[in-house]
Amino acid sequence: MPRRTATMLASLLMLIALLCAGVLIPVPYADMSPGPTVNTIGEHDGEPVLQITGHQTYPTSGHLNMTTVRVTGSQYRMNLVEAVFGWLNHDDLVVPHETVYPDDKTPDQVSQENAEEFSQSQETAKVAALKAVGIKVGSRIVVGSVVKGGPAEGKLHAGDVIKAVDGTEIKRTEDVAKLVTKHKPGEQVTFTVVPVKEAAEAEKAKRESKETRTVVLKTVKAPEDKRAIVGINAAVDHTFPFSIDIKLPDIGGPSAGLMFALGIVDKLTPDDLTGGKFVAGTGTIDDKGVVGPIGGIAMKIVAARDKGARYFLTPKGNCATAAKDTPDGLRLVKVGTIDDALKALEKIRKGDTAGLPRCTTG
Repeated sequence: MPRRTATMLASLLMLIALLCAGVLIPVPYADMSPGPTVNTIGEHDGEPVLQITGHQTYPTSGHLNMTTVRVTGSQYRMNLVEAVFGWLNHDDLVVPHETVYPDDKTPDQVSQENAEEFSQSQETAKVAALKAVGIKVGSRIVVGSVVKGGPAEGKLHAGDVIKAVDGTEIKRTEDVAKLVTKHKPGEQVTFTVVPVKEAAEAEKAKRESKETRTVVLKTVKAPEDKRAIVGINAAVDHTFPFSIDIKLPDIGGPSAGLMFALGIVDKLTPDDLTGGKFVAGTGTIDDKGVVGPIGGIAMKIVAARDKGARYFLTPKGNCATAAKDTPDGLRLVKVGTIDDALKALEKIRKGDTAGLPRCTTG
């Protein structure tokens, strides 16, 4: 065999071997890419994303799209070739696997946390939206979670409404710990609660539940110090004057909060928030209407652009990063609160876009 042919054959075999190795060798990375976007004032899988009953709603038009990031699964291990293609793809981001799936958490724990954050974001979006349109939202202190193996296990349950501790009315979450820690470990503390089932039935009937019961618990010493505890975490639960249901399963994390809130406002008010324009966005939201930053902003912007958005409501905490590489034809609009977003939408609706707050790299 001629030397030239032998050299070419050897090089080809080596290339094939390297490609095979690249396909077979797993690398500790995950791939993040633009995910689906959903119009919060539109439909998903044939039914409205936002379903409001018990209150007047108004027609909407245009788009208020929430955006997502697609991530490779927790059990999936990228190979070297996939990682290289991901690094070369402008719209993808290859990150260390533990960034998305921490080593100290199981995949099920990560999924559960994402689901809980998504559920919480829906609740805070409802609160922020109703406050923005001047509708009163009720609140109550509940058992947020019960520590496994603690004194409260089997006696108190997540969702139980805490009316009093040792006869003292509970008005804030911190009141619970304050009253419990007045005791020494080993002493008894008395909770007056409305069981979660009775509380849910009362809320459905739009009345305050009178069905209280008394639960006496023996305190124990906290593992980290000498405080008396009973093994629960108190939380705030909001009550709404009518039903707001968000029909969007299989979406994790809190980043859709802002767009859910704006969608609710749009349905509850006669003004057409977008004026038929295509607006997308992202951002967490708390019950005071403050918009927080999120992860994966670059991919969410690309997802919005590819779907057809012309304006992207961007949390001010993400603006510097987002402005470094803005897709053509998409304007980033900086927002810090739901009021900022509503003012920006008014300008977009009226075509007065010159004064829109922009994202800059500075």
